[in-house]
Amino acid sequence: MLEDQALDPAIHDRQGFECGVPALDEYLRRFADQHRRRGISSVYVLTESSQPERILGYYTLSAAEVDRQCLAEVERKKLPGYPVPCFRMGMGRLACRTDQRGLGMGKLLLGCAVDRCLKARQQVAAYALVVDAKDDVAKAFYVHFGFKTLQDAPLTLYLPLGR
Repeated sequence: MLEDQALDPAIHDRQGFECGVPALDEYLRRFADQHRRRGISSVYVLTESSQPERILGYYTLSAAEVDRQCLAEVERKKLPGYPVPCFRMGMGRLACRTDQRGLGMGKLLLGCAVDRCLKARQQVAAYALVVDAKDDVAKAFYVHFGFKTLQDAPLTLYLPLGR
C-alpha cells in the first residue's frame, strides 16, 4: 500500500533516491531535512508500506502569497486589493523515482499535495496552490491538471483551491 507521509530522515533513504533531475535529487539529499527543521518547507514522501525506507517520490509545500494582479482577470475581481495567501510547491519540487516513471506517480503526488492543501485550508486560509515549473515540460504537466499561468511569470502556475 502506498503512503504519503512527512519526511523522516531516520526512516527514509534520501541517498537512494534518483529522479533524473540532479537539482531535485540534490535537494532531497542535502537540503530537504534542513528546510524541514528550519520551517522553510514541509517535505512529504511517497513510500510503499512494505518498504518504508524507499522513497518513490516527494513534494514540498510552504506558505506563500501572490499579487492578485498576477491572477486571471475573472479571479482578480473577486479578491481583495492586497497579496493573496497561497500554498507553494516550492521550486517545482515534485519528483518521482526514475524506475517509477509512467506509472502515474506524478499525478498521485500532485493529488496528495492538493489534498494536503485542502485539509490545511480548513485551519489556515489560502486561495491557491502555486507551483514553479522547472521547464515547459513540467509546465505542461501542471496545465494538464488545471493549473493556470500567472500573468507575470510564464513558469509559475496556480490552481485555485476554493469553491
